[in-house]
Amino acid sequence: MARIQAITVPKWGLTMTEGTVSEWLVEEGDTIAIGDPIMDMETSKIVNVVESIVAGTLRRKLAQPGDTLPVAALMGVVAEADVADAEIEAFIADYKIDDKVAVAPAGADAGGAAPAAAPEPAPAPADPAPAAAVSAATPAPAAETAGAPSVPEALKGGDDDSGVHATVHARRLAAELGVNLNNVNGSGRNGRVGVADIEQAIVAAGGSVAAKAPPQRIPEVNAAPVDDSKVPATSVARRLARSLGVNLHSCRPTGRHGKVCRYDVEAAHALASGASAPAAPTPEIAAETAPAVQAVPMSGMRRTIASRLQASKQTIPHYRVSMDIKLDALLALRKQINEGEPGVNVSVNDCVVKAVAMALVKCPEVNVQYDEATRSIQRFTDADISVAVAIADGLITPIVRAANTKTLGQISTEARDLATRARAGTLKADEFQGGSFSISNLGMFGVRQFDAIINPPQAAILAVAGGEQRMVVENGEPQVATVMTVSLSADHRVIDGAVAAQFLQVLKRFMETPSLMLV
Repeated sequence: MARIQAITVPKWGLTMTEGTVSEWLVEEGDTIAIGDPIMDMETSKIVNVVESIVAGTLRRKLAQPGDTLPVAALMGVVAEADVADAEIEAFIADYKIDDKVAVAPAGADAGGAAPAAAPEPAPAPADPAPAAAVSAATPAPAAETAGAPSVPEALKGGDDDSGVHATVHARRLAAELGVNLNNVNGSGRNGRVGVADIEQAIVAAGGSVAAKAPPQRIPEVNAAPVDDSKVPATSVARRLARSLGVNLHSCRPTGRHGKVCRYDVEAAHALASGASAPAAPTPEIAAETAPAVQAVPMSGMRRTIASRLQASKQTIPHYRVSMDIKLDALLALRKQINEGEPGVNVSVNDCVVKAVAMALVKCPEVNVQYDEATRSIQRFTDADISVAVAIADGLITPIVRAANTKTLGQISTEARDLATRARAGTLKADEFQGGSFSISNLGMFGVRQFDAIINPPQAAILAVAGGEQRMVVENGEPQVATVMTVSLSADHRVIDGAVAAQFLQVLKRFMETPSLMLV
């Protein structure tokens, strides 16, 4: 093993540029092996477990819960037991991210450095102090809390809590506040008590905790002027960035060949121009207003959803086409399949995915993405269906690849597995990035009809409402049927109204005559 090795922020997928530390799963002094889970990390898409790509003894934990760091930033150091502390400190001080790739200082091995490209961080302000190199290379410590917390007496008494499974930070906080960990319920792995568990217990018992400053983001959008002339971008995006004062390094490229496009600049500007956090109120004002207003910081996922959908709504000319579809024949086929095949549990949504996929193959003009950078339409042969799944503090769209080639049973199994892992935060990047068409289904909530916002660079999304019994007229005679309303949101730049209507006609045919999906 190399004498000193680095643990760095991994790169999960092409669009990942940073990650937020949720919780360390190992402590300093622990021996770790390659593949061991060492940390929970949140990105703009998922919460996932960071697995070690180095082996040895964890000597330093530099990143703290709440820190947001760029890809390839140094989070920890692994070294052999006989390595002196001075060597480790020198390794940390000399570590840097150069040319968008993490590199170790000369003479050492950064085996944990992520090999993938990362966005170039803004340079630190000039500072003649000797510690400047260290502060620029290592993440800032967790923000200090402001104000004195109030801890109820009920949480202070109890038996010896030295045997309670808790993180180092939680045990330190408990000692500072006089909290007995036996009185706190742990929500971490294997019941481990974390800092958030202590704070929640204090609030639940009628106490209060100090408000924390928002975590430091590295690099901050437009924090310092950086030459962005070498950033690949379209001419439209570059002109727009100059006019809005957006540095292209702050943009997440989604255009063709990794170029920053107009949408990326607008999304970065929308994120940067959000309202700043209000100043902390005085204790008197806080006592009067706290019961009425609570400031809830947005997670990285929530911020990304907000900026992407705002940009989508502002830049994409949405229009909607709706249609009622009778479900009786489809429900009968679903019942027959589920009763006749043990272990199969096909849902209505699985049938919708299959029908949409078949309709997209029949209407390839809808199975497209719009490339902003080249002003071109990318048409797909197979239907890669993104299915919206609600998760904690947001939503994610895992993809059923080539759904047109799969049976209802295969779609059911795959969709259920994707949804389960989406809620657990264990999806891989290629399982939720891309897709040629999206489905958002709120039928399980009894919604009669709604419209959805397009997920760029896709050009259409289908909003699926709940099925309900309605009076319909068949051959001049009234009768009761189970009817579902679907609404297609389409990008008028690439999909005309007649094309959208034809797609819904084909979809209606597949769903009202579901045996056609089995041919």
